Amino acid sequence: MRILLLSTGLQLGGAEQQVAALARQFVALGHAVAVVSLTPGCAVDLPAAVRLLALDMRKTPLSMARALWHLRRFVREWRPEIIHAHMVHANLFARVLAAVSPCPPVICTAHSAREGGRMRMLAYRLTDRWASLTTHVSPEGCLAMVKSGAVPAARITVVPNGIDTTQFRPDTVARHIARTELGLDDDTRLLLNVGRLVPEKAQSVLIDAFALFQSGTAVKARLLIAGEGPERAALEQRIRQQELTGSVMLAGTRSDVPALLNAADLFVLSSEIEGMPLVVGEALACGCPVVATDAAGVTALLGDCGTIVPRGDASALATAIGEVLGDGRGAAAEETARRERIVSRFSLEAVARHWLACYAGLARMTPAACAEPV
Repeated sequence: MRILLLSTGLQLGGAEQQVAALARQFVALGHAVAVVSLTPGCAVDLPAAVRLLALDMRKTPLSMARALWHLRRFVREWRPEIIHAHMVHANLFARVLAAVSPCPPVICTAHSAREGGRMRMLAYRLTDRWASLTTHVSPEGCLAMVKSGAVPAARITVVPNGIDTTQFRPDTVARHIARTELGLDDDTRLLLNVGRLVPEKAQSVLIDAFALFQSGTAVKARLLIAGEGPERAALEQRIRQQELTGSVMLAGTRSDVPALLNAADLFVLSSEIEGMPLVVGEALACGCPVVATDAAGVTALLGDCGTIVPRGDASALATAIGEVLGDGRGAAAEETARRERIVSRFSLEAVARHWLACYAGLARMTPAACAEPV
């Protein structure tokens, strides 16, 4: 099958990582894949077999028109059997393409519990007719879009993100190497957070919670926050204010997240806003305990394999950290249960095969004439 994945961008966010993971899985299963990005740059890992196109679109009418023309020409030349768009700008762009040009079925996947304000929800509603299917990665996000009037309940469904359980898995060797490189002894507990340094990830709340935790315990612990973003300076200031310079590290963008998840004794998600936080599933797939806020998608991922606290409550987060961290990573059976939950429900291969079945079903319903000849 010829599959075109359309993404707003290809940086290191969770949605972008999911697009790349799906592309790799589709190629591994023998399908032809093209990945088109509205914006320039590609920080994700894509196989050499993937056809990559960056439209370099800017927020001006002329640039948008040019990008639409380029995408229309690419669709005519490459002739995909399905267009699967990811994130709000790509979703709306794909619908406009379908409105002005013959093209294959369009699927639009939303990744955030807050896709935008009233204007974006209105844009979703007005363009709904040009999407064959709209999906969301979490039940909470799906409900929010229906409540906002963005899409009728009958025209949206939940399809979760997939976790690459071959890449994210327990690895004692990787744990030892990573902890040695970080200068951690066996008695030091490592807390890990992975995410962009932006307000919605609320790492400032995590830093406050870590300070509260440390003030009430004799446990040796360090907090490592992996990621980059505009909040770095503010977070550095918060670390200094809480006198945590020696025990909290902003590690920047990392390429060794699986190793860090194995090195960690606890993964902590402090987010205010999520769609389906991939890194929570990745942590569980590595057998790592998880404490997370009640952001969208967390409950579906964690089930009874982690601890959930209210968003924005540093005290509750600190208490949960103390309760979980005392046992380290826990017994081997607990690690196995965490991984099994992800393998059985959210493996990348299972999600990719679900998408392929969906693509095939939609393609069969579409007249051959929609694939406009060159």
